Amino acid sequence: MSPRTLSPRLAGCLALFVLAAPAWAQTTAPVSPPAAAAGLAPPGLPAQLQDFSAYVDGARKQFDVPGIAVAIVKDGQVVLEQGFGVRELGKPEAVDAHTLFAIASNTKAFTSASLQMLAEQGKLDMDARVIDYLPWFQMSDPYVTREMRVRDLLAHRSGLGLGAGDLLYWPPTSYSTREVVQRLRNVPLATSFRSAYAYDNILFAVATLVIEQVSGQSYADFIRERIFQPVGMDESLVDMTYLKSGMDVATGHAKSDFTQLKPVPPMAWTNNPGAGGIYASVHDLAKWMNVQLAGGKLPGGKALFSESSQNQMWSMLTPMKISEPPVPELKDAKPHFAGYGEGWFLSDYHGQRLVWHTGGWPGMVSRVTLVPELHLGVVVLTNQESGAAFNAVTYRVLDAYLGRDRKDWIAAYAAAVKKSEGSADDSWKAHEMARDKHGKPSLALAGYAGTFRDPWYGDVVVSEQGGKLRLTFSKTAQLAGSMEPWQHDTFIVHWDDRSLNADAFVSYALDPDGKVREVRMAPVSPLTDFSFDFQDLRLAPAGGDKAR
Repeated sequence: MSPRTLSPRLAGCLALFVLAAPAWAQTTAPVSPPAAAAGLAPPGLPAQLQDFSAYVDGARKQFDVPGIAVAIVKDGQVVLEQGFGVRELGKPEAVDAHTLFAIASNTKAFTSASLQMLAEQGKLDMDARVIDYLPWFQMSDPYVTREMRVRDLLAHRSGLGLGAGDLLYWPPTSYSTREVVQRLRNVPLATSFRSAYAYDNILFAVATLVIEQVSGQSYADFIRERIFQPVGMDESLVDMTYLKSGMDVATGHAKSDFTQLKPVPPMAWTNNPGAGGIYASVHDLAKWMNVQLAGGKLPGGKALFSESSQNQMWSMLTPMKISEPPVPELKDAKPHFAGYGEGWFLSDYHGQRLVWHTGGWPGMVSRVTLVPELHLGVVVLTNQESGAAFNAVTYRVLDAYLGRDRKDWIAAYAAAVKKSEGSADDSWKAHEMARDKHGKPSLALAGYAGTFRDPWYGDVVVSEQGGKLRLTFSKTAQLAGSMEPWQHDTFIVHWDDRSLNADAFVSYALDPDGKVREVRMAPVSPLTDFSFDFQDLRLAPAGGDKAR
């Protein structure tokens, strides 16, 4: 096992290595076909970006990305919207400005805007308690349940650990959104309330239900009617269930077993759409960025949301620690401040405030970056799990508009990826060194079989089939795999779907009579996506069903 690429969400947050407006008329300056065909940038771009097409293709090749789409807006105009590469590896259809990608956690800004719009209508109060709108809502701590405010749902400061509860919907599960939120009462807290930043998705499922309860509409209908239609985002969809055959849509790609790049099937996040469900094109996201940069005003001057609401969304609620970059080549990206607002990351870059977010999805990662004082926005969508690619492209654009000297961001992020891969290899070698190769299972295989129950996820079933153990998550079809003995009472589960890159240790604890008392899990690779929060599971034999 030798991890060879970054996981979707870790790649999506590669920029966090060092962390962790007046109205403007919106007009479009499309890429001219001759310029695009010649591989040249359209007119109106800074001199640094005249070779932009070649630069993006260089990033694609370096980071093994089949297709990238980019849009840049400046002073209310779309100065570039262009596709590079192909929608799917081995097929001729090209990515263009209208190709749909899963934008994943860039959806969070739409959820935040929805709540603020409802607050402007007087239908909710951002500082009201969540239980005022969802009386049945519960966290694992009664104090947090009572004090959780609507605004807290958007700020990653609840006390939950990183990605806590994500296995309730990632990979897709059969739970409903309400069932996901109801199970939150059993998800343990890692810190005290509002004391620390830890990225979560599950509270955006709560926000989804608040929007539906207050508006009387489904989340999908609200987003479509109240945001997409007024902004003119005619190509965008709330989740992949709305995709139809023949649409201009990118296929995601992942490196199975961290090595071989292959297409992956699209994922529908119907039980937590507010955290990351939207599919959009750079053509549509250029419109969204211009509305953001215009203080919430639509092209005709009407407000989608007020400047006051935008100030709230762009105000820091949760400070974030700033660490040293992993490699010297990234020192220029180190911010002086970093934090999270309402659905947006907040930081700075060479004297300019940045408002931005990333998104990670099976086979696709993306980044949206706004520089409010420059009325500048750039969005980069990709159909491979390489945050290095979208960051290298984003920072090239930022440098050009800030008048900075050219920097080879492709090389800088390539160095960071190489170090990350090396660290993952070192982690695996450490596991191998610590392993007792002669440590055999203390029970017959049948002794490890049974149904095991976690308080928040539910049931995980281990069965003996043909002299081997199989592990299956009862609500997650993709989480099924074969268990290989590792040492003593610990196994490694190898998932059938090798694109998950999420193999995990499965460790059994026995009681004095040699019966299974508890089962714990942990990802094998440090590059496994944090949404596979196996380490939070506390699996015990279900009811009277003891392991035989």
